[in-house]
Amino acid sequence: MPPTSPTSVTVWHLEQRSPAALRAVPVPAPAGLDLAVVRAELIGPEFARFLYTAVGGVWNWTDRLGWGYAEWEKWLSVPGTETWVAWVSGTPAGYVQLAPREDGVVEVVYFGLLPAFIGRGLGGHLLDLGLRRAWDLADRHPSLAATRTVVVETCSLDGPAALRNYRSRGFELARTETVTKPVGEAPGPWPGSGYAPDYSQSASPTA
Repeated sequence: MPPTSPTSVTVWHLEQRSPAALRAVPVPAPAGLDLAVVRAELIGPEFARFLYTAVGGVWNWTDRLGWGYAEWEKWLSVPGTETWVAWVSGTPAGYVQLAPREDGVVEVVYFGLLPAFIGRGLGGHLLDLGLRRAWDLADRHPSLAATRTVVVETCSLDGPAALRNYRSRGFELARTETVTKPVGEAPGPWPGSGYAPDYSQSASPTA
């Protein structure tokens, strides 16, 4: 792992309190892509960790890099936890991961695209679909309470348009906080890869 130093990070906590906050018509898939968004019903730690590192490695997603197999397995086995994966021409392109909380709250835990698929118009469609699945999560998991609120958080380490993308999908800002966390060079898809693409021409990892 690269060396870290204490860094001030702004965290935005967002909420969506009604499915009516979404657009009435779902965001269409971008034209010209052989796209399928599928729930990974048999997802295991290997694939979950791959998605986490492949999408988040350039945005300093490091909290789970130290997780072992058992920790991933335990987290994925929580009833109602779902991973929806976007596939383009048979290749994983991005994902949305949902997790139920107490009292009908569903969290968008992770969302983003692999670097090669940023800037193709896929992010809006994938996020919109993921939010609709958050609102009907209890339909697939009868033991859960009906969804009453969908929550997500993003921070100043994420893509430059991440906050705007969430707001454009009907999220409202609940609160903002500033935290200090150890931050080093983003590890890329694997620690020490040094992979740091130039996204100056792209909107964000969710665009």
